[in-house]
Amino acid sequence: MKTLVIGASTNKERYSYKAIHNLVDKSHQVVAIGSKKGMAFDIPIETDKLNFQAIDTVTMYLNPKAQEDYYDYILSLQPRRVIFNPGTENSAFYKLLEANNIQYEVACTLVLLATHQY
Repeated sequence: MKTLVIGASTNKERYSYKAIHNLVDKSHQVVAIGSKKGMAFDIPIETDKLNFQAIDTVTMYLNPKAQEDYYDYILSLQPRRVIFNPGTENSAFYKLLEANNIQYEVACTLVLLATHQY
């Protein structure tokens, strides 16, 4: 399963960085988009909305306002699900996802991984 981390950071203290680390540690394929290019645990962070293939899960680390620029992009990737981490909850986006038959979860990626629910 491939996961796209949106809101990725090179800062080792950020939850998006920790999520990338834990995903890689648990043998998940990871791609990442952030506001600055760089590396997060050997994963390149892109700044462009690349046409990644076979995305199973998108995990969000952007506030709801910043997510608006990603609505069409995420829908175009047709992921199985989108995870809204704490602070990223977005009821407007939930409706769009439901209308496009994409599941969503309001959860913490780190907790899901730690409890083997990912």
